[in-house]
Amino acid sequence: MARKGQPVCYELFKIKYDPPAKTRTYTPDFVLINGIIVETKGRFVTADRQKHKFIKAQYPNLVIRFVFSNPNQRISKKSQTTYAMWCDQYGFEYAAKLIPDAWFKESLTPSQVEATKTVLGWTVPLKRKS
Repeated sequence: MARKGQPVCYELFKIKYDPPAKTRTYTPDFVLINGIIVETKGRFVTADRQKHKFIKAQYPNLVIRFVFSNPNQRISKKSQTTYAMWCDQYGFEYAAKLIPDAWFKESLTPSQVEATKTVLGWTVPLKRKS
């Protein structure tokens, strides 16, 4: 295409750009008295999986675990990967249907306690109200 005898190029080049970063927040479903964060899931969609991978990368000492209604559910119709397999692959502990009693009794390492204090802004372990 030419305008007034001058050649022009249409969509010949690509310009890369990075949009401004957007800070997001995550609200845990439950935080146990010892500082373990528990996320309960019926469906575990792509956005949730990505979010938890980002959180784990940013806060590797934060203890986040999942309780699934069915950990053997596939992550999509076309995938053979189950929720349980995904957790195993990315280093998340999980349970089926109920929070295991052992999770309530577990003690966190000093680095996990410090991560919980820093990220959640409170002291671990929590004091039970009388």
